[in-house]
Amino acid sequence: MIDLYFWPTPNGWKISIALEEMDLPYTTHLINIGAGDQFDPDFLRIAPNNRMPAIVDPDGPEGAPISIFESGAILQYLARKTGQFYGTNERERVAVEQWLMWQMGGLGPMAGQAHHFLKYAPAMDPPNDLPYAKDRYRNEVARIYGVLDRQLADNEFVAGDFYSIADMSIWGWASLWEGQQQTLDDKPNLARWLDRMGDRPAVQRGRALFAEKRGDFRKEKGSHDVLFKR
Repeated sequence: MIDLYFWPTPNGWKISIALEEMDLPYTTHLINIGAGDQFDPDFLRIAPNNRMPAIVDPDGPEGAPISIFESGAILQYLARKTGQFYGTNERERVAVEQWLMWQMGGLGPMAGQAHHFLKYAPAMDPPNDLPYAKDRYRNEVARIYGVLDRQLADNEFVAGDFYSIADMSIWGWASLWEGQQQTLDDKPNLARWLDRMGDRPAVQRGRALFAEKRGDFRKEKGSHDVLFKR
């Protein structure tokens, strides 16, 4: 059983979806980021950057246990371990990796900042309603989704005509487009891909994992110092 250290967020969903798609047995350990579980010394030994998700695989390389943090690294490891969702040749693997890095370096950080400045910062005490920051990240996310829509115009999935860990990495963030104050009216290819991804049973199971724990940090004032000021 793989140990999954998880909270129901877009980054957490990447790994719960991958484990479901790959049909790997796992045990979930909740890391309540609003309560500060990510700073627990036991968790930091697994994830020194105090971020979830992380995994521990007791059956790692050469049969020895391995712990892995950073969602992109976890996806690559699981895809190599199972031989699934990483393409079938070097050209396809390069395509998967470039879109995985695109998500990690672009979509995830920019959409995360959009969520922060559009939703959470105005609800802080005192409020931080910053028009420049809101416009900056809203516009950058719109640009990024335009890139994705153009890629999907010629491809069934993000890295090509095959489903991969790149799709798994992107879907969680892209599925929250409304909270990022985006529109799909001019992005029909992205809308089609979102629907197709959302219809996958493993995606649904991964998204549903402890979904009842997903709260609204705007209302959980006690979590603000933990999430935003440390």
